[in-house]
Amino acid sequence: MYGRKNDEEIQTEETKIWECTSDGCKCWVRDNFKSSEEPTCPICSSEMQENTKVLQVINNPSQNKK
Repeated sequence: MYGRKNDEEIQTEETKIWECTSDGCKCWVRDNFKSSEEPTCPICSSEMQENTKVLQVINNPSQNKK
């Protein structure tokens, strides 16, 4: 009664991401949320490398304003 059951299925897809190359940092950023073409880690400022993960689909509305 108090909680609503979410009947909407979560959509996932293989998503391009950028991962921090520093051994001590676990930071990663979705490609459609990166701040530059070759992003640096927002946590430790190390280089980042491309990879993929299966993630929930999230659109970045600020990308549509270009």
